[in-house]
Amino acid sequence: MSDILGMLRPSAYGLRGLDAAGGWAIDFPSAAGIKCYALQSGSCWLEVDGAPSIMLGAGDLALLAGREKFRLYSDPTVPAVNGFVFFPSLAPGETAVLNGGGEVTGMGGFFEIESNHAGILLSLLPPFVHIRAGATDGELIAPIARLMSELRSPRPGGELLARHLIQALLIEALRLHLVDGPEGAQGWLYALSDPRICAAMTAMHAKPARRWTLEGLAGTAGMSRTSFAIRFRDLLGEPVMEYLTRWRMLLAADELRTGRKSIAGVAASVGYESESAFGAAFKRVFGQPPRRFAKARPDEHRVWNS
Repeated sequence: MSDILGMLRPSAYGLRGLDAAGGWAIDFPSAAGIKCYALQSGSCWLEVDGAPSIMLGAGDLALLAGREKFRLYSDPTVPAVNGFVFFPSLAPGETAVLNGGGEVTGMGGFFEIESNHAGILLSLLPPFVHIRAGATDGELIAPIARLMSELRSPRPGGELLARHLIQALLIEALRLHLVDGPEGAQGWLYALSDPRICAAMTAMHAKPARRWTLEGLAGTAGMSRTSFAIRFRDLLGEPVMEYLTRWRMLLAADELRTGRKSIAGVAASVGYESESAFGAAFKRVFGQPPRRFAKARPDEHRVWNS
């Protein structure tokens, strides 16, 4: 979890408050990034495109890492305002008021990810996480309120503090989701709850350049080759060696972004003696040769992986 979240570098924070009453609805078009909303009082509905509506109560938190459009509302029949127009009319950290306010209060917004492979990283997160107040006693609201305070009244070191607060919020939310997550769900997060698969993943992340084999990883997990391969695919939705390749390429992309190593040096750091073999693997994951990726602007990296 630390490895994956450590690569997510929040670079923009569109956080604002909401104080609403009566019938209201706010639409949010499809967009990349992590969206986070917490309710302080009252209740409202959250509807993610293609899924049933979910009621949010006081102290609840919703985390959305997918690109789907969604809606927050108290009454589905009233005309909705565009959230990407309504909220930016206020300064970050301020509170928007609907119908005089006083019934439903909350806070939230989006975190834009700076990473040059944000699309791949975000795809590793659960697309929707709902943390109920009873699981935390509303504790997750505190870091969001602190973030809004930092945005409202900037002070020295505020940007660095905001990044740490966001990562702490994500870690706490994902930890809670891991405990109460849906049965049979797939992804690296759920694989962490299986001690044997987690042991193999930890070994791969700790030594990505090692010449791992399916047999060696199965031994690390204390399982037979066949049982390990089946269990890994069931939990992560992909074969173990494909997961290893993708993780290596994510690490390589980070190295290429800095420009401190040659292509051959980056290849060696993730376990490839052949620069051509590394290039082929990198292109399969990122759709571009590593040399072109290294020369591209950061905004082009995001386009390739959005």
